[in-house]
Amino acid sequence: MKILHLYHDIMNLYGEYANVSALTRLLQHMGTEVTVDKRSLQDTVDLSEYDFVYVGSGTERNQKVVLEHLRSMKEALSDYIEQDKVILMTGNAFEMLGSSITDSSGKATQGLGLFPFTVTEQNKTRVTGDAIFSTDCCEHKLVGFINKCSTISGIETPLFTVEMGIGNQDNDTKEGIHYRRFFGTHLTGPILIKNPYFLIYIVSLLAGEDTPVPADSLSYETAGYEVTLSELTKRMNNT
Repeated sequence: MKILHLYHDIMNLYGEYANVSALTRLLQHMGTEVTVDKRSLQDTVDLSEYDFVYVGSGTERNQKVVLEHLRSMKEALSDYIEQDKVILMTGNAFEMLGSSITDSSGKATQGLGLFPFTVTEQNKTRVTGDAIFSTDCCEHKLVGFINKCSTISGIETPLFTVEMGIGNQDNDTKEGIHYRRFFGTHLTGPILIKNPYFLIYIVSLLAGEDTPVPADSLSYETAGYEVTLSELTKRMNNT
């Protein structure tokens, strides 16, 4: 199994590198040989070599730098997604795949245009808060934290339904984007550490649904998830 951690050094907020660590550790525990390549602005990348691609969150400035570099991979990225390969983008990484990003001064930057949504940033305050989301991808709810300065409109296939927290835009009950095996979300935590059942779902896409996950492989993560979900649910029910 070959994993690509793209822009590992510049899109690296919130400890999101741990998503790759969690995925690698579980696959290896299942007996899968895993290679992780870290690539960034100075590298030439052939996406077709990889089974899984991950891009994490960055500052708004770094996002624009990465966006310019990513333009050269637009067609390869589109092909990767259309071939049903698995890709996860967290934080503002997935925003780059929309049609445009308008910053707080009103300057619009053209996105990759792989999806029709638009992004608008503001710099007065960051939008933050704990979250509980549900999804058709797995039967268990997801937990985590949102920290962003953007609103997103025009997403046709959202990833999550908001039960507690912040959606793609104000008063939105939907969050993130899901198309084929492409997953984009602002949910941090990191998402694959906080949500072992979603991690198992991603592994099932890579290794096959019938591939068994050892019962003891995620015992600590599952215990932590149950505590977090319980506490957030209590808070949600008391508001």
